[in-house]
Amino acid sequence: MTKKILTLAGDGIGPEIMTAGLEVLQAVAEKISFDYSLEAQPFGGAGIDAAGHPLPAATLEAAKKADAILLAAIGSPQYDQAPVRPEQGLLALRKELNLFANIRPVKVFDALKHLSPLKPERIAGVDFVLVRELTGGIYFGQHILQEDAARDINDYSTEEIRRIVRKAFEIAQERGKKVTSIDKQNVLATSKLWRKVAEEVADEFPDVTLEHQLVDSAAMVMITNPARFDVIVTENLFGDILSDESSVLLGTLGVMPSASHSEDGPSLYEPIHGSAPDIAGQGIANPISMILSVAMMLRDSFGETIGAELIERAVDKTLSQGILTRDLGGHATMAEMTSTIIGNL
Repeated sequence: MTKKILTLAGDGIGPEIMTAGLEVLQAVAEKISFDYSLEAQPFGGAGIDAAGHPLPAATLEAAKKADAILLAAIGSPQYDQAPVRPEQGLLALRKELNLFANIRPVKVFDALKHLSPLKPERIAGVDFVLVRELTGGIYFGQHILQEDAARDINDYSTEEIRRIVRKAFEIAQERGKKVTSIDKQNVLATSKLWRKVAEEVADEFPDVTLEHQLVDSAAMVMITNPARFDVIVTENLFGDILSDESSVLLGTLGVMPSASHSEDGPSLYEPIHGSAPDIAGQGIANPISMILSVAMMLRDSFGETIGAELIERAVDKTLSQGILTRDLGGHATMAEMTSTIIGNL
């Protein structure tokens, strides 16, 4: 059965790295007999240019009908003063598709250890997944701003917590069978509820170990001993902060993919980096985050584990061969890196 993939190239380097990702997808699809079709739609700044809104109606309709969505990058300085910014299109898409679970794998490649600001012994063996609740919490609560006071309401329901914690346990079952739930239960009522629900979910997964960590302590451990983590799960605000902290471990954003999942609709896969308008069109962007996002899509949305592993091993081999783009300290162009990855498949 043909799988429908929606591509949202977006802005800046987005169209370039999307091309690279799709070239790798085509190459691996031929090896594993994966049948798919592509549909491209404007999104972000490109959506504003095409239809006056970062999430055009046709793009949203195509997203709802897709089996999976690939997003490259959005944003450009030319839209900084626009009534509706490109980033608002992404928030709207998350809300419309109920993309409640943001998944960010954090793995240090041996060939890139020298880029990390941490000592080599600190990052040895780092390979964990951060699971962030994406559609609840303080970002979606009530916000009240007065002249001399302000209030932000942090709301969570039992079901919102249960579904994201369950997602973390499901991921842990396929990895090291350990979940670290991060909260601030010594202060916050939402965190007390979070911890209670996490314990209930843990009973459903007797083969997975659950541990609790306060968010301030977890932030320190992520720097002092990041290899101790397997799967981390936390609420929206804490996840936003910790996921950005985790990206520093690698010393570069150019090799980190991510996924956002709903309960019963299509998932969205994207690099964690921005649109880098300063290097757009120069052919020097690093395509690895996009290519690894394709691998995540194959594994998570289509169960094509072999195809995902082929891509991941090809990327690892390419980096080990010293094929590095400028952001990684090398001189390879995007085309050179992409063709080497395809050759290594």
